[in-house]
Amino acid sequence: MPKSVKVKRGLSLNLKGETEKILVDAPKSKIYTIKPPNFHSIVPKMVVKEGAKLKAGDELFYSKYSEKTRFVSPVSGTLKEIVRGAKRRVLELRIEADATIEYKDFGQMDPLSASKEEVKELVFSSGLGAFIQQRPYDILANAEDTPKAIFVSAHNTAPLGASFEFILKSKMKHFQTGINVLSQLTEGKVYLGVDADSASELKSVENAEVVHVSGPHPAGLVGTLVHEIEPMNQGERVWTVRPEDLAIIGELFNTGKLNAERTVAVAGNAAEERKYFRTLIGAEVKTLLSGQNPDGCRLISGDVLTGAKVEEAGYIDYYANELTIIPEGNHYRMFGWLPFKDNDIHSMSKTSLSWLFPNRKYDVNTNLNGEERALVVTGEMEEVMPLDLYPMQLIKACMSGDIEKMESLGIYEVAPEDFALIDYTNTSKIEAQEIIRQGLDLMITEVG
Repeated sequence: MPKSVKVKRGLSLNLKGETEKILVDAPKSKIYTIKPPNFHSIVPKMVVKEGAKLKAGDELFYSKYSEKTRFVSPVSGTLKEIVRGAKRRVLELRIEADATIEYKDFGQMDPLSASKEEVKELVFSSGLGAFIQQRPYDILANAEDTPKAIFVSAHNTAPLGASFEFILKSKMKHFQTGINVLSQLTEGKVYLGVDADSASELKSVENAEVVHVSGPHPAGLVGTLVHEIEPMNQGERVWTVRPEDLAIIGELFNTGKLNAERTVAVAGNAAEERKYFRTLIGAEVKTLLSGQNPDGCRLISGDVLTGAKVEEAGYIDYYANELTIIPEGNHYRMFGWLPFKDNDIHSMSKTSLSWLFPNRKYDVNTNLNGEERALVVTGEMEEVMPLDLYPMQLIKACMSGDIEKMESLGIYEVAPEDFALIDYTNTSKIEAQEIIRQGLDLMITEVG
């Protein structure tokens, strides 16, 4: 019998604007961008200059604190511009792509017949380490570490989230090779979380322990999987990988080439054409809009709970499998707090009647419906937090910078995305994800 994870606490948001399961090729971008701020805690050390000619897979920069953690170009072309901010911080590397992509050849390798050292060397020397995250701290994995386990969650429960089963349908060969690679990077197991109710090919993957996941969001978050299967203790490390990134890893081992293909689901009630677009990492947002006018809309690289705002002239973030488009909330309702007033807003609070219609789908916008408030409703955060910890107390410890309390309350096990539903539901309207990120950064500085 496979392992199973059944989540009871949480909240599934039924929103209008789901993506149709139709895959099309996006128009090619003229410019592709790598944004170092996408890699939290990384200080880039450049190895190329503006004007450099690149192949797909050529190194762009490495981490100041770990020379083995390298970052490479997703396309071939010319490095047109290095965009810098305050204190000359590198914000973007803009690459003008060639009409036909040339690839650096890393050589093929069968991960199951190669040694663990050879597999790890190829992963990190080819830039594939950028796809591997570490917990604690939700930062990139250190090439010097050996994790106690590696986790992949292929069950996306985020609102309007991309279906990884659909994305991986034509990539199962490379996905399996990616799993084989991960099995060589840990002394423990590779765990793959899948939808318990689906008949997916993912359930037949070899060299990984398949975990059947069910329940409301955040059941599909990799942090939930880690907590339920192998809870972390101080001093331990686990690694996590996103499903499509794992297929990229596998394809490099199968072909020797870095194919930085990214499948992006365009979703949201303001999106005119909701399809899956096949593009490359760092593509221009406008290539995914199919000519629609996004005026009056919020473009989000990612899902509505954890994504980041982008502009039409901007670029898709490195890890994003979604581009969500919703209306800007620039209008306000008089007496909107009344329970029978325009009852078209979803809320966990009983002041809205949405709890009477659990299967109803809602139109959403960016309106917060209120400001930050100096009050805390006891037990409210726990209703949407399936992890066995005290979220309100942990948030308070992060706000006060109390390291000992943060440690005792489980800071080593969490990531900001685990608190996304608290952002959405809490009466105080505090930015829980931002607070947790600040707490994790303090731990990196003070504890390491």
